[in-house]
Amino acid sequence: MRMTALLPLVLVGGLAGVSHQAQADTLRCGSQLISAGDREFEVQQKCGEPAARNMVGYLRSPDRREEVAIEEWIYGPSNGMYQYLRFEGGRLTQISSKRGN
Repeated sequence: MRMTALLPLVLVGGLAGVSHQAQADTLRCGSQLISAGDREFEVQQKCGEPAARNMVGYLRSPDRREEVAIEEWIYGPSNGMYQYLRFEGGRLTQISSKRGN
């Protein structure tokens, strides 16, 4: 009985730290899933053309012999949410969501 009384407090406390921007490892595009590590062309096949593409810059490899492009794709809004996909060297590295204004 004591455990059930604490459960709502744990759930509320866990949600208090949630920000307006959420990060995820996967994203559903229709009936398809994309995840970190996917190539740009795979994401475009599953999700279609993004609403916007932004070249963020370049990242140097640890050995400083090559640079990889960093690009951000934006999808949405879908139910008021924007999806931000970050690609480094043509591979999906980060998926985040943010509610639009």
